[in-house]
Amino acid sequence: MRYAIVIEKAESNYAAYVPDLPGCVATGTTVEETEQQIREAIVFHIRGLREDGLPIPEPTSRVDYIEVAA
Repeated sequence: MRYAIVIEKAESNYAAYVPDLPGCVATGTTVEETEQQIREAIVFHIRGLREDGLPIPEPTSRVDYIEVAA
């Protein structure tokens, strides 16, 4: 499956979340570390859903950029 992730710059690190997997979050000191942490968090989250007999949400979020005059 391919899930959209959002990575945001915090005061002293980065934080990531997955819109289609509520509660699936990760942090890291760099973007690269944060990407790796959220990848591991997604695997862990899905494993937990399976173990609990819960449905695994289909990826439905779409990510894009919009250009506007500043």
